[in-house]
Amino acid sequence: MWPCGGRRQRRLGGVALLILVLWLLLRRFNWSELIPLQLWGRTLGLQTENSQFVLEGMPFRIFGGSMHYFRVPREYWEDRMLKMKACGLNTLTTYVPWNLHEQERGKFDFSRNLDLEAFLSLAAKNGLWVILRPGPYICSEWDLGGLPSWLLQDPEMQLRTTYKGFTEAVDAYFDHLMPIVVPLQYKKGGPIIAVQVENEYGSYAKDPNYMTYVKMALLNRGIVELLMTSDNKNGLSFGLVEGALATVNFQKLEPGLLKYLDTVQRDQPKMVMEYWTGWFDNWGGPHYVFDADEMVNTVASILKLGASINLYMFHGGTNFGFMNGALEADEYKSDVTSYDYDAVLTEAGDYTSKFFKLRQLFSMIIGQPLPLPPMIESKASYGAILLHQYISLWDVLPSLLQPIKSEFPINMENLRLNDSSGQSYGYVLYETVIFGGGHLHSRDHVRDRAQVFVNTMYVGELDYNTVELSLPDGQGFRQLRLLVENRGRVNYGLALNEQRKGLIGDVFLNKTPLRNFKIYSLEMKPGFMKSLRHIAGWSAVPDYFVGPAFFCGRLWIEHQPQDTFLKLQGWEKGVVFVNGQNLGRYWKIGPQETLYLPGPWLWKGSNEIVIFEERTAGRIIQSVDIPYLGRTQYVD
Repeated sequence: MWPCGGRRQRRLGGVALLILVLWLLLRRFNWSELIPLQLWGRTLGLQTENSQFVLEGMPFRIFGGSMHYFRVPREYWEDRMLKMKACGLNTLTTYVPWNLHEQERGKFDFSRNLDLEAFLSLAAKNGLWVILRPGPYICSEWDLGGLPSWLLQDPEMQLRTTYKGFTEAVDAYFDHLMPIVVPLQYKKGGPIIAVQVENEYGSYAKDPNYMTYVKMALLNRGIVELLMTSDNKNGLSFGLVEGALATVNFQKLEPGLLKYLDTVQRDQPKMVMEYWTGWFDNWGGPHYVFDADEMVNTVASILKLGASINLYMFHGGTNFGFMNGALEADEYKSDVTSYDYDAVLTEAGDYTSKFFKLRQLFSMIIGQPLPLPPMIESKASYGAILLHQYISLWDVLPSLLQPIKSEFPINMENLRLNDSSGQSYGYVLYETVIFGGGHLHSRDHVRDRAQVFVNTMYVGELDYNTVELSLPDGQGFRQLRLLVENRGRVNYGLALNEQRKGLIGDVFLNKTPLRNFKIYSLEMKPGFMKSLRHIAGWSAVPDYFVGPAFFCGRLWIEHQPQDTFLKLQGWEKGVVFVNGQNLGRYWKIGPQETLYLPGPWLWKGSNEIVIFEERTAGRIIQSVDIPYLGRTQYVD
């Protein structure tokens, strides 16, 4: 009796446990908090049915947030994901930057901070679904919208079209990317529930066959999940492709905007792919902020209308290195290094009022407790850091750089470098010999900003607004030097094909084109920065010095390193490297006044800081525990 009764009790207990599991599973389906690693019987995937999303046939609603793995140190990926969960989100969206994964044609990198597989697997581990936005174009205030600069070596290149030179490059890239992505799809047991076809093509729309090409490029390589497109209202009808759900991007909810989706696709669920929680900043402008209450009220209105939503950005991060993009409307404007975006989390991952207001909103909708928000890591103020040594750029040239000799100026992308992939980022120095002075005219061929020197004497700048300078007279032959900075390629709009950098054509002295150049590449890659340490000629920094020059100092840390921010008051314009990591650009015109320095990039003990300053150098920089992104201006 007892053994039999024990089996019966165990059997009843097993049935009760199964019912409990099914009940919990249904609750997860109904609220859309399905946990990727625990969901069984994956067959249907995310589908559209009767104007709603369903997953495995059960109602599903997307509460998403954007975070880009390439803008966040790998050590912080999981922290940001846990904060997404604590805010009430169930889905992570990310772009994939082609120009980082294939920096040189045919050489692919999915390692370290570019380990997409690890990032997506970590999202699954932390209970987040994924909407993947692989491009090939991503916009994202990222250099050339994520397209590799070597595409522009072709003078006939037509980006984002079915031009053969472009599609062949995309095919080769997708051949390497998709084997990583395909096994991580929902139906394969992974977290990816949807994949976006290109990005905001309705605002470009140069080729009616292009979106079909991208869609088939995805399908033919094994993408089986729901396809989506993403456009603002004006581009919505031009970015459609058969077989993909159209979604919309905006910040202000205009009357009837979501209903407008019904005019381009009937009886489909409504999805806001990009609800802009803030905005990005340009050099020389203000730091834009978007009112938290207005943002949360709009999110509440979107949800009340039954739509799914993705917060762009949930966590913006940083345009480390030279990767910022630019705008070109009435004039060229490059983006700042910070991608704080006035998002839900700050650039360093701290909570904002937007986080807590959204958490309260989502908690009310869910009707059950959310996970506790993770503790915030404290920030450090390491004080003043003395830059005690310097070496002039002119002293570096003969020791470290071998010039390319050319009768004509060559644009950055077409320099014979990097296994024939050209130069993508940084600076290029063009050097030639002149006799006498006179009138120097760029003919608007400088991209984007050139400091002009006669021998080592600074005489002025050429850029989009200043196209001519007077050169002083002098005896005999002298060196004319143009140090040209690529400030970031345009990432949005119709000017993508015109984003070659450096000198893109002739520069004239007294109406005669300059010839016979020595061209020095200053891409400032890790190998170059490492070589600087061993070069002879470093000297003590004088009380006053005018660049261009490299400056070196040391930050000593006694205990476990923490995040900090570098303030460069008294410095004019340049780039900061810490332990070989390129933190990005600074510029006294603002708005950004501090650079984010993640703790994982610092070491206990001695840390090397190298600054490339273009003009006027200070003697110290400050390590502070609070960022300053500039005077604020509310988004209208």
